[in-house]
This record gives sequence, structure tokens and C-alpha cells, in this order.
Amino acid sequence: MAELYEIRIEKLVFGGDGLARLPDGRALFVPFVLPGELVRVHLTEEKARYVRAYPEVILESSTDRIPPRCPYFTICGGCHYQHLSYHKQLEVKLAILKDQLERIGGISNPPLKGIIPSDAIWNYRNHVQFHITEEGKLGFKDFTGASILPISECHLPQPEIDAVWKQIEFEPGTDIQRISLRQDSFDEVVLLLEGSEEIAPEMTLDLPLSVCYLAPDGSTTTLAGDDFHTYHIKGKTLSISPESFFQVNTPLAKKMIDYICAALPADKKLEILELYSGVGLFSIFLEPYARHLTAIESSLSACYDFAINMDPFDNVSLYEASVEDTLPALDIKPDVVLLDPPRSGMAKAARDALITLAAPLVIYISCDPATLSRDLKAFLAAGYQLDEIKAFDMFPQTYHIETMIGLQRTQRVTW
Repeated sequence: MAELYEIRIEKLVFGGDGLARLPDGRALFVPFVLPGELVRVHLTEEKARYVRAYPEVILESSTDRIPPRCPYFTICGGCHYQHLSYHKQLEVKLAILKDQLERIGGISNPPLKGIIPSDAIWNYRNHVQFHITEEGKLGFKDFTGASILPISECHLPQPEIDAVWKQIEFEPGTDIQRISLRQDSFDEVVLLLEGSEEIAPEMTLDLPLSVCYLAPDGSTTTLAGDDFHTYHIKGKTLSISPESFFQVNTPLAKKMIDYICAALPADKKLEILELYSGVGLFSIFLEPYARHLTAIESSLSACYDFAINMDPFDNVSLYEASVEDTLPALDIKPDVVLLDPPRSGMAKAARDALITLAAPLVIYISCDPATLSRDLKAFLAAGYQLDEIKAFDMFPQTYHIETMIGLQRTQRVTW
């Protein structure tokens, strides 16, 4: 029988866990708990400096605890904060962001200017991925990540996706390993099948869907309907391939665009450098400010989409390559740099090259406070100054935090 401990939760940390201490001083991480709660836990993983555990019983419950909406909460790995009111979720995320900036970034009293809430706290995701069980059922990874949990309800997808996914069926033992459903601005849904075979599977379609198949070699076959989504964002239209990344919370993406544009000098045309540009979501709004916009992106599908979305503009160029390979050799003197790197943040070669460019204004968008804090530490050591920090709650019910930070040498950013 697993050893049991009764512990008091100190605080919530990035990743969704509560932090406590074992009698030997090791950090103990427990999911689905709240600060101040007394919890009986069993250990699930032991390391020299920390331990992970799962809550067996909440012996003393926090007054902040509320009933979760979803019956799979604490079993599914998708949500972390359904036991907190939305107001409290926002407070927790700001506190965690501040802690990461201080501890990892060494930033004393970071200038946090609040968090922009999501317009919807349920059914907000325009993109959802499901795994397939051996029995052909749709599900998510469980909270351990070790197995697939078949589900019959989820409260995060937008309505059209929510109506469709429950009607999708697969034969037991299917070669399809994962599916993605994305709803665009016109409520059209595209289904992306990802399988282990090079040849697309046979299928019967009785739903109003477009369907594409992504083979292991990265090639895509259109099986029904269209091979793209269409998003109408603040008067601009973007085409997105099913396998390309796109922000999952469309209303919050619009608000991020507003904050980016508000930070740009409006009195002159700028030399703009955009790193990890994706399909051009931000690029299409940066272009009117640009004498020339240089973008770098490594994803083949995103570059394809970028070329279509930015084709009308003569003042835009794209490098289809990694930032760390391209930036050190790039002969450019940007006025503004916008970067939206993956969760891992910037590779050291890319970060060093960007610092060397000494752009007057750098706008850094991050989905991971830890790697953001690491990168900011390097920028501040190189002479950049930190302006206002804005957080955006792109992912209600989860621990994820989207952050936008302005770094400047000669001007200040005020949002």
C-alpha cells in the first residue's frame, strides 16, 4: 500500500499543482488542491529534491473551493482550476506570474498591470485535440499522461465542435491516433485525422465537416470539403491550414492585437522584425505600420498560410527557417521586434542574436512564465528596460498564462 501523508498546502504553483513540504523538507506537489487545505495524499513519484502525490481525501477544505462542472475533473489532465471561481483563477495566475518573474527572472516588483479576462470561461476553444482509445473512443490524456481517458462530455470546445465530436466514431484498433477539430469564424468545422499509415483511411461522412488526413511524413490529403479554415479578425481575413497553429481563444487574440498596435509608434514607418510569425495573425496588423516587415517561421504549413495571407503586401518578406539558424546571419536594423516563441522560449543562439540587434522596442509574447523569466533575465542584463506587463487569460479552467511584455532601450511602452 502506498505511504500516506497528511499535509497542509502552502500555495499554487505554475503547472496547476499545490505546493507543500514533507517532514524531510522536500517539496511536495499535489494536483487539484487549494492553499490552506489539509489533505491526505499518497506518493506517486519520488526524487531527491521533490515528490509528487495524489490527493486521497480533503480533510480541511478551503472556503474558495467550488464544485467543478465536469465529472472528469481530477481524472482528466485538461483542466486544473475548475474547483476555483473564475475571479480566483485570475488572482492565482497573476500571483504565479509574479512569483516566476521574481524567482527565475530576478525581477523585483515586476510591473504587472493586471490580467485581461476571457470573454467566455466555458466553450471558448476554437480548436480541440482528441486521442483515440484501443476501442475507438475519443478521449483525453489522463492527469498522469500515461493513458487515454474516454469521455462523453467536455465544457471547453466552442458549440459547433461540441455538437460534432460526440458523433464521431472509429472502429476498434483504428490506425487513427489523434484527431483535431477546429471551428472558424463562420462556424465551419474542419476535422484533421492523424494516423500511423501513409495512405489515408476509408471513411463514411454523414456530418457537415471538412476532413483532412495528416500522414506520418507530414503530407496532408483532403478527404472531404475544404483544406483550410477562414478567420475574420478585426476586418482582416486569414486562411489557416488544419495542421497550422492558431490562437484557440479568438476574442482574446483580438485584444492582444489591440495591445500590440497600441505600443507601436504611429508617427513613422517602421522596420519591423517578427520572430515565430506563424500564419501571419499579428503580421497582418503590423504591416500598416511597417516600411518593411521581415518574418521568420519554421513550420512548413504556417509558412504556406503566411504566404497566402500576406500576399497582397509588397513590404513583407518571409524566411522559412528556424529563428536560431536565421537570426545570427540576418543583416537588419529593426525599430521593433515582435516575438511569440513556443513554450520552450528562445534558443540561446536566437536570444543572443536578438540582443545584439539592439532594437529600440521588443514585444515578447509568452505562454510559459518560466522560460519567459529566463529570457527576460538575459535581456535585462544586456541593458533593456522592462515596461508594463500584461497577462491575458487565453485558457480559463487551466493553469496556462499568456503574457505580453514590452522591453525598450529609448522609449517607454504604456498599455
